[in-house]
Amino acid sequence: MDLGLAGKVALVAGSSRGLGKAVAEELGREGASLILCARGREALDETASGIQEHHRVPALAVPADLTEPAGVREVVRAGKDRFGQVDVLVTNTGGPPSGPFESHSPDDWRQAVRQNLDSVLNLVREVLPGMKERGWGRIVNVTSVAVKQPVDGLILSNSIRAAVTGFARTLANEVAEDGVTVNNVMPGFTRTERLNDLAEAAGRRQGMEPNQVFRSWEDAVPMGRLGEPHEFAGLVAFLASERASYITGTSVPVDGGWIRSVL
Repeated sequence: MDLGLAGKVALVAGSSRGLGKAVAEELGREGASLILCARGREALDETASGIQEHHRVPALAVPADLTEPAGVREVVRAGKDRFGQVDVLVTNTGGPPSGPFESHSPDDWRQAVRQNLDSVLNLVREVLPGMKERGWGRIVNVTSVAVKQPVDGLILSNSIRAAVTGFARTLANEVAEDGVTVNNVMPGFTRTERLNDLAEAAGRRQGMEPNQVFRSWEDAVPMGRLGEPHEFAGLVAFLASERASYITGTSVPVDGGWIRSVL
């Protein structure tokens, strides 16, 4: 299937590793030019070089702290200077610390809001006017299954990613007539470095080894295994594509059936 992404320009946040990297690779495979951003320059440059080598598409690496509005502006400015526009925005940030409510200070909450909500708002604010002017745009937010079925020990993520979901669902209606779609993709338990960190933290709380935590997660998934980043990235690429032109305002899980609700 031709997704119609060749020649489009995609900005992928948090794309030096994990889900963001997998999404960038998938969009590059489909022929999109890429603007990649993350905090660490070395890993980001490595990702950009790998994509350019394997998929023969331009990939611009812009190290930035997306919790700062100035960092967001710099990424978008650099991308527009290189490619002229941004057609696809994939928002993606690392998850906030795990732990129960009483373990998080007010500063923890403020930082989590900056990282997981404000960064999304600021990125959208920078790219949306151009999308509306051209009558075409795709915004895909990486959230979490926790917005539909909260995960124990992730109160920061459960709360703030739900705010992103509410924002996206409302924005989708506001910009639908402008040819811009807004959707969320909810990863379940997927093999990334972030999941390793969560397994260690959960193991400390529960008196378990990380491998035991992983087995408990696998047992909770009807497919009996964890997801792989490329499986998640395939859906993001579809929602970012021409083929998904009549899909907006949705939150789609990629979780092997972990969410138990009917809808």
